[in-house]
Amino acid sequence: MIRVAVIGAGHWGPNLIRNFHNRQQSEVRWVADLDQARLAQVRARFPDVQLTSQADQALRDPEVDAVVVSTPTSTHFPIAKAALEARKHVLVEKPIAANAEEARELAELSERAGRVLMVGHVFVYNAAVRKVREYITSGHLGRIYYVSMVRTNLGPIRVDVNAAWDLAAHDISIVNYWLGATPLTASAVGGTWINKGLEDAVFATLRFPKEVLVNLHVSWLNPRKSREVTVVGDQRMLTFDDMNLSEPLRIYDKQVTGDRTKPGFIDTFATFRASVRDGDITIPKVATGEPLKAECDHFLECIAKGERPLTGAKEGMDVVRALEAVQRSVRGAGREEKVE
Repeated sequence: MIRVAVIGAGHWGPNLIRNFHNRQQSEVRWVADLDQARLAQVRARFPDVQLTSQADQALRDPEVDAVVVSTPTSTHFPIAKAALEARKHVLVEKPIAANAEEARELAELSERAGRVLMVGHVFVYNAAVRKVREYITSGHLGRIYYVSMVRTNLGPIRVDVNAAWDLAAHDISIVNYWLGATPLTASAVGGTWINKGLEDAVFATLRFPKEVLVNLHVSWLNPRKSREVTVVGDQRMLTFDDMNLSEPLRIYDKQVTGDRTKPGFIDTFATFRASVRDGDITIPKVATGEPLKAECDHFLECIAKGERPLTGAKEGMDVVRALEAVQRSVRGAGREEKVE
């Protein structure tokens, strides 16, 4: 039985408490939060869990094996660092830290302590996302040209980070996983309307190796909740709609043909379409299940077996490096920035 302390019982915290307090592989021993009203809600739902407003109290408990950090981004580094120094395994919500230097320090600290450090890039544990990776790595889609990703909703509006750090962190982790690579450059623009200094919408383009382009549109100021991705290959194309729980994936057997013969004169619509092959649309079967449960189970398995997590410190740091480049580009009015 792995005993867990959850630091932060806000928006995402209750879901983490629910998954770790399963009394089979793990149980939640402590929940820490500065908000007494939140702690009262936890007490009503989980009366056997110890509560505190001081995270240090939970970190000092020798019975605690692992710490889950679900707090504002600016606090990820100090809490995760304190937990690793207390020789606890750590699962920290995305992004791993507020900058790459902090992420690097956490990675080095986890290595020295011999403890698991995992980042909550939950979409990597989505069955549909994993299926897309299979299609890409197997060559089923052919050479990948570009990926278009849209993640919008009306709220929740954050006051600690902008929309890129909040939302694009998901998409960058997904596309890094799909392509098995990290972006080379980023160019982005953003708009600030609600809270000064925090972009509510960001439009970014990432250049990956092998001339793959990835375009991101993230916003918490949009009337419609959307999580839509299009992957365009030279053999087939794919769409992923995370809001469609029953049929999230579609594969389009469409491509531009290899016939580069220049037509003498195009005077009909039929002639215009002649160079495009339009085949069948396939809807693959995707296993159902809660991605967060899969993420939590993976964390526990890595602790039990001493294995490296799928979304470890390196993957978390790669996402932060890309987000920093996006941020520099936004501040530079769209100037293309190297991901360093």
